Amino acid sequence: MVTTEDPARRAWDLMQRFVQSHSRHRELADALGFGLGGGRGRVLFQLRGGPMSLRAIADANGFDAPYATLVVDKLERHELVERRQDPGDRRRKLVSLTAAGREAVATADAILLRPPAAVGTLPAGDLERLAALLARLLDADAS
Repeated sequence: MVTTEDPARRAWDLMQRFVQSHSRHRELADALGFGLGGGRGRVLFQLRGGPMSLRAIADANGFDAPYATLVVDKLERHELVERRQDPGDRRRKLVSLTAAGREAVATADAILLRPPAAVGTLPAGDLERLAALLARLLDADAS
């Protein structure tokens, strides 16, 4: 625990400790039968918006093309995505979710978006203030 009097560091320490103590990685891995590390989770969630080329996946995630291929290969081995020829450019493949991939995304959403029980113990006014503060932090970060 941070013992500093700096309020920003104390708040950051408490936020990190709270989030880390409620990690859902193990629960998610157990539910899916494998982990979504190494960018696989991000790619899976991005594909819910529709098919993407390997280049678009690489660019969206800051990967190089060979690494994007490795990520997609792993997702394909779990039958969560499939590659098909791009109808607009026969040289390109598009990656899209399979039915199992859509189901995995829904399962992950159900697990990851469920607030920890402790959050539900806060009064509505406190939750509204907390949400407003976090929104301000996100807005400041985007500026």
